[in-house]
Amino acid sequence: MQSTLRISLEQWRALVAVVEQGSYAKAAETLHKTQSSVSYAIQNLQSSLGIEVFAIEGRKSKLTDTGQLLYRRARLLLDDAAGLEKTARTVSAGWEAEIRIAAEVLFPNSILLRCLDRFGRESPHTRIELIESVIAGTTEALVEGRVDLAISAVVPQDMEAVPLLHMRMIAVANPAHPLHHLGRPVTRRDLRAHRQLIVRESDARRATRLSLDATQRWTVSNMGTSMLAAARGYGFAWFPDEKIREELASGLLKPLPLRDGGERFAELYLVYANRETAGPGVLRLAEVIREGVAEQCAIESGRTNEREHPRAATKKRPRSARVSKEERR
Repeated sequence: MQSTLRISLEQWRALVAVVEQGSYAKAAETLHKTQSSVSYAIQNLQSSLGIEVFAIEGRKSKLTDTGQLLYRRARLLLDDAAGLEKTARTVSAGWEAEIRIAAEVLFPNSILLRCLDRFGRESPHTRIELIESVIAGTTEALVEGRVDLAISAVVPQDMEAVPLLHMRMIAVANPAHPLHHLGRPVTRRDLRAHRQLIVRESDARRATRLSLDATQRWTVSNMGTSMLAAARGYGFAWFPDEKIREELASGLLKPLPLRDGGERFAELYLVYANRETAGPGVLRLAEVIREGVAEQCAIESGRTNEREHPRAATKKRPRSARVSKEERR
């Protein structure tokens, strides 16, 4: 027979709040309780366990070694309890009422929107909140618990992820840009003398170091704005080739003839904020995204084969096969 628990979650929550807020007054404010009730909860916890959580040093109270251990375990206990409650709500209500996902702006919008549409047909009553994030902003959204799922170039510690897409990025500018008319390969020194177009990180710190220290720079918050500026000749930038396929085909943008570094590659991952407590909707949306990426990669592989071996591709098509409208386009 299991022994009766002597310490409640509320008492552990009070301990964690006092430690993290630094005082009983601030902890009480955070918990929406009176300071006396928080103080009583800590006193009762200590007396029930027969230990000292805080030791008085001068005018301040400091965690004892035992207190440090209890705080760490209490933090894990509260996280597990919150996850259990979330799971219970999800199971009782069927699929989640809302799913929040952060997507790195490098990820192709066309793939993501198709996946969201497919998921929407399967679960029409689940609302989707999409955060279009940049670099560390995606990680920040995961760590702070603002999203259930993310497409990110970085996997935060202790979070489960699966490889999703290998992205190729190329340096481009409008064909009329001076960098296209040097008559030789473009160097990094040449780039520094011209305006670089940057998409601002969406996290609060924006601490990621830039790989090129250009003397002129425009920093915008939307990749679409950066692409438009580049297409109009206002500067150069690195973009995923998937994002600028139409601009390349129409001649608005042209790859820069860089001596080195004309291509960059980024690995994107599908990251679960907490896979163990993820509801059926989050798990299904993740599956749909993985399937959507796989389907797109298969299409791209077929296009590449047709470009490289056009005669072989033609022979494979039976004469009696009908050509769809999408293929004729």
